[in-house]
Amino acid sequence: MTALTSPVQESAQQLLTRCRRLVRPALEEAVGRLHPWVAEMAAYSFGWCEVGGAPADTPGGKGVRQALAVLGAEAAGADGRAGIPAAVAVELVHAFSLLHDDIMDGDPTRRRRPAVWQAYGTGPAVLAGDALFALAVDTVAAAPEASGALRLLTAALADLVRGQADDLLFATRPWTGPERVTAPEYRVMAEAKTGALLGCALALGAALGGAPPGTVAALDRVGRHLGVAFQLVDDVLGVWGDPDVTGKPVGGDLRERKKTFPVLAALDSPTARHLPALLGSPGRAQEAAALIEAAGGRAAALAEARAHTTAARTLLAGTPLAGRAPGDLAELLDLLVGREL
Repeated sequence: MTALTSPVQESAQQLLTRCRRLVRPALEEAVGRLHPWVAEMAAYSFGWCEVGGAPADTPGGKGVRQALAVLGAEAAGADGRAGIPAAVAVELVHAFSLLHDDIMDGDPTRRRRPAVWQAYGTGPAVLAGDALFALAVDTVAAAPEASGALRLLTAALADLVRGQADDLLFATRPWTGPERVTAPEYRVMAEAKTGALLGCALALGAALGGAPPGTVAALDRVGRHLGVAFQLVDDVLGVWGDPDVTGKPVGGDLRERKKTFPVLAALDSPTARHLPALLGSPGRAQEAAALIEAAGGRAAALAEARAHTTAARTLLAGTPLAGRAPGDLAELLDLLVGREL
């Protein structure tokens, strides 16, 4: 993975910064409505404070979902501020999902700090996640056109839970045989777990910006394709990425026996007949990574990511959008899935 130096990537980073600055006051105000202890855990998860509440400015996430919500409103011809309730809601949902994901996966760190469940305890982290979930729903309920917006959010939440359930169940299934996880099953899981909230961010921002139903639906599909492409690239980085950039150990996904797309694709190759044995040996992750690449798993994942990226671009080109939004969305897409493509 190379440093972000191209003009397009720099412009996309500036776009993310603009949207984060626009949304943060409303996000802080929403978190401030929670119980003080729960609000502290939420602020810690966003990198705003340390355990105990001392102020901090720890780098958090990129703010992709909130940026998509703002751009969705702008794509509808509205001021980006019309998308702020959508941006706050999807960012709260994302934070809730990460708190619970870390507990389910047993991940002790998040963004190079102790995960909330490690810093505060499992029970408190579950509670904080539940509070963020409820706050997201309340935020949308208070927005204009609340009924339609709530339907978009709750549909995405249902998909997110479904995708997470499938992802957890995949871990219990064998690598080979009739019960193994297939590539089509993976696509469904990735769209639900990752794509649904990205699609919701765009669609919800557009809906609050006054976009017609056809535009809202098209932007939802754009976000879903983007989410699958992002997940595929993340799978590649989870096996071959630079730990200094990804924050993950080399081969971490292999040692955790995750059913990622490169592995599933490689298992279809006759040259990878020894791969299941390597995957069953945590100390042989490097050998497994080399065999997956030789069997075409890495290339297949990147080709699949490119296909979803192309589908997203095609939808953007065929949807009437206002102002600079089409170009801004294309730049953001390049930043998110161009890490390995």
